[in-house]
This record gives sequence, C-alpha cells and structure tokens, in this order.
Amino acid sequence: MNSKILIVEDEEIIRIGLRDNFELENYEVETAEDGEDAIRKADEWKPDLVILDLMLPKKSGFEVCRYLRKKHPQIFIIMLTAKTEETSKVTGLEMGADDYVTKPFSILELLARVKAFLRRVPQVVGHPVPEVPDAIEFQGIRLDFRKFEASRKGEEIELSTREFQLLRYFWQRRGEVILREDILQDIWGYTPDNMPTTRTIDNHIVKLRQKLEDDPAEPRIILSIRGAGYKFDA
Repeated sequence: MNSKILIVEDEEIIRIGLRDNFELENYEVETAEDGEDAIRKADEWKPDLVILDLMLPKKSGFEVCRYLRKKHPQIFIIMLTAKTEETSKVTGLEMGADDYVTKPFSILELLARVKAFLRRVPQVVGHPVPEVPDAIEFQGIRLDFRKFEASRKGEEIELSTREFQLLRYFWQRRGEVILREDILQDIWGYTPDNMPTTRTIDNHIVKLRQKLEDDPAEPRIILSIRGAGYKFDA
C-alpha cells in the first residue's frame, strides 16, 4: 500500500505543484487549502505524513499542528516556513512538528525528507540493528512504540513522532557513542553532501531531556560526548 500524504497549502500553484510531484512518486495525495479543511481530512483520511504551511486561513498551521499531535501522534509533520520565520520554526517544533523546510525549497530535498520519514529506521552500515520490543521501560520511563504513548514515573508525557523515532534509534544503539552525522543521515535522511547544521539534533535533544531527565542540566540518560555526539545510557 502506498503511503498517504496530506498537503496543506493555501497558495494554489505550490499546492498543485507539490501534489503532482508526490503523485509521480506513487504516493497517495490529498490537499487542503485552509486549516479547518486540513483537520477534517486528517481525521477522515488518516494520512501517514502532513506537509503543513504555517500561514493558513481559518486555522493557522500552529493550530493544525497542535491538533494533529494530540489526536494523531503517529502522523509525521513537516512544516513549510519562510526564511524570515525563525521564531515560527522553533514554535512549530515545540508544538510537535517533526521537521521544517524553508521556502523557497528544493522539491528534491523535500522528497528526500519525506522518504526518510516514511521508511523504517534503516540498518546502519557496520551496526547490526537489534529488534526493539513494542514497549520498553528504563529509569522510571515507559515508552510504547506501537501506541505512541509515553510516561515518566507514572505520569503521561507527550512526545512527538520524531522524538519516538529518536528514542527507538537510541535504544537500538544504547551504550554506543552515536555521531550527530549518523543521526542526521539515519533519522533525518540527509546525505553527506547536503548535511545541515547539527544544531537541529541538539535542539531536539534539549527538548527530550526536559521531558525525560530529573535534571536536564545534568543528564543521566542522554549523555553528551564532547566533539562527537551522544550516548544513550538506559
């Protein structure tokens, strides 16, 4: 079955162009031109991934993102932002968006991002990837990767799809030193020739620590390895 993508964009030229390109890649595609229509189609059609513009009529992209993350935590969300919307990018990620692409964007880059999200976390060359159970528990934290549910010391915590994906990846490689570049390639789907700043990962790790650690300033679960990356100590 082909993956389902919902494109939410009020500019008709961009909306149609994205639809045509993703249909050529054999995805099932639906479109919405305002926030209310986006929520309705997400509820009825249940896409695998949403490409979401922030500046929308009726309901903003932020409102749509907040709704989707609460009601459909399994859906990946990629935001479309303008170059000048640095604050919007941060706000969108805080509300649960998995990634963002800045306008004007390369359709090839966007396609690569989408493919990276929709495929299963790949095997890393030279690193056999162990199976991960549907649910794991460590240090008072419980993660259910099938239901997309998480709790800490018995209290529910909200994690984005990207955060679940990162934690699953960390669990698979627990105890290893994981390079930031590995994470960008294996989780974000970047290649060495289009690698962005590693600050993308660092921002996600800061938010994860705030949700998981007793003292985010002195982490005991996701450890920083100076000059390299991170180590997951579960």
